[in-house]
Amino acid sequence: MFYFAALTVLAVGALLASEYHRLRLGIWIAKPLAASGFVAAALAAGALHSTYGRWILAALVLSWVGDVLLIPRASPQIFRAGILSFLLGHAAFVGAFAVRGLDPLTCALAALITAGLTALALRWLRPHVPVEMRIPVYAYMAVISAMLVCAAGTSGAGWILLGALMFYISDLAVARDRFVAASFSNRAWGLPLYFGAQLVLASTVA
Repeated sequence: MFYFAALTVLAVGALLASEYHRLRLGIWIAKPLAASGFVAAALAAGALHSTYGRWILAALVLSWVGDVLLIPRASPQIFRAGILSFLLGHAAFVGAFAVRGLDPLTCALAALITAGLTALALRWLRPHVPVEMRIPVYAYMAVISAMLVCAAGTSGAGWILLGALMFYISDLAVARDRFVAASFSNRAWGLPLYFGAQLVLASTVA
């Protein structure tokens, strides 16, 4: 698994350099490569050997598809398809966490905290989201919030919760870049956090 994690780290470095210099070919090469690293890391850690691992693998593969679909920046239709792929990926993460077992009280407390965070995020984001994108964005926010809640409430939450929280926060950078103010600074912290989150979640299948 270490070698595939290293592949992701190196590819993210190349991706950031390509983003900074606006090298579209570099982005098309580095981003799928970085995503392939976290999928391969999960396989190397034994994702196929448990029900939990297979759910995680499905989520990571759907994230891989979402990563590729979010590379083009001029097509709202492709962007919506990318949101759908990530939404399904988060649903798969929820399935994985449910397989491990969920503590109702912890989930209830996490739901209260997450609802507050998501409400603040939506209040900030709503004025900037085009009307035709509001339903996909709201649906996505609902599902990633559910993913975070289930991560907090699952058995042995530790690393799982860390990965889910990193993923949740990284999506704020994506939202800001797409809807509020596009700039390299969003990607400079959002991309490492996102790919780091995927590696953390991939490692939990071991």
